[in-house]
Amino acid sequence: MPDPDVLVAGAGPAGLLLAAELALAGVRTTIVERQPERPPYCRGFNLNARALDLLARRGLAEGLVAEGHRVPHAPVTGLPGPLLLDGAATDHPFSLGIPQTRVEEVLEARALDLGVEILRGHDLRSFTQAADSVSTVVHNGRFGRTIRSRYLVGCDGSRSTVRKQAGIGFPGTDARWYALLGDVECELPYGPSAGPDGRSVFVIPRPGYVRIVVREDDPPSDKDTPVTLERLRAQVDAVLGRHVELRAPRWLSRFGDAARLASRYREGRVLLAGDAAHIHPPAGAIGVNVALDDAFNLGWKLAATVRGTAPEGLLDTYHDERHAAGTRILANTRAQVALEEAGDEPWADLMRRVAAHPAGNRALAEIITGLDACYEPGGHPWLGRLAPDVPLRVSGTETHLAALLHTGRPVLLDLTASGSFGVWSAGVEVVAASSPSTSDIDAVLLRPDGHVAWVGAPGSGEAGLAAALRRWVGDVPVPASA
Repeated sequence: MPDPDVLVAGAGPAGLLLAAELALAGVRTTIVERQPERPPYCRGFNLNARALDLLARRGLAEGLVAEGHRVPHAPVTGLPGPLLLDGAATDHPFSLGIPQTRVEEVLEARALDLGVEILRGHDLRSFTQAADSVSTVVHNGRFGRTIRSRYLVGCDGSRSTVRKQAGIGFPGTDARWYALLGDVECELPYGPSAGPDGRSVFVIPRPGYVRIVVREDDPPSDKDTPVTLERLRAQVDAVLGRHVELRAPRWLSRFGDAARLASRYREGRVLLAGDAAHIHPPAGAIGVNVALDDAFNLGWKLAATVRGTAPEGLLDTYHDERHAAGTRILANTRAQVALEEAGDEPWADLMRRVAAHPAGNRALAEIITGLDACYEPGGHPWLGRLAPDVPLRVSGTETHLAALLHTGRPVLLDLTASGSFGVWSAGVEVVAASSPSTSDIDAVLLRPDGHVAWVGAPGSGEAGLAAALRRWVGDVPVPASA
């Protein structure tokens, strides 16, 4: 195959979704992945409401929801009760229990269907940037190859080779503690099992096995030291004060509460997404969801840049929007860990009382899951937010707003009875529709990721629309009336 427009390092959730988004927009994309095949173990089992809302904008959520298990609350650490999603600002008021491996299968199938080339067993060794390209050396264990692309995106995990070689800083805090994770078979009951000194072992049910999580008393000096079944068994026994038989290990690992955020998400023609851009405590089970959010934000912007249709500065808004989101995510996860460890601290009691109030509970659920994401606050409540999936009637057919975004293009939704915004169709796709849920809106400009770039209120006409189109879509013909 010819050299791609974009080379993506890493075939995890961020890399696969990003590649699919680029290919959907007609951008030639190749993924290089160090591992020869998808890992047999599963890192996570949760898609949150925000991730499902985003995937629905490409028609990818429905099948996953049909396979998974719905839980009507958001995962949270440190609170005595759940954060309920009923009434939250989402089209999917639940968390979805589904293996990350299955999510990756679905995303990989979509990427391949759209023409993405995936080179597994290829290790990215080095790259150099030029004025108009990036030359990347990859190696498959037998021979090397140089791939020349217009852009390189590092979705290659927390130890990202791309981030390090790009010279992008990764400031933050080191881990204060580590925990062992083991997918094993054992007879412990589900949930927490407390030992004589108050410490506990947490057991999560999985199909055919359980996932055990336990704090490590004395982590090794090298946190990369492999975890053995004997090590896990000894730690569980020490916490519970008795012997527990652990069998048939599927995956053994170690994680900590380190929190780091890349100083910038872009360095010239090199960009970062997912764990390459941020690491944080696992509180809230947010990891894979944030990776998908990064990819969804970056894909359409990078595609427009490659095609030459992007307005000036569009690609820079990826850093602006997602670095700020990363800052909030680190704060949210660290706050949950602090809450878990706070005991009877007055501020912790205050947070628990806020969570016990229905309005406070819903607000915390939206914050922790990212449902409160607003890239440009101010004005209409929809502005800057992900547009809700309201019912629509288009050309006599019942549909929903999310379906208009399946093609990955920006949409100007015209909700006037006269269809007065149709004059803009030379520059952007205009969809004339009616909806019982939008009486306070005449029109709305939707970015390809579903976030609202402009809202036309009744009586305001087209004020501000031309500027919004130039900012997010590019140079478009402006009707004389504008």
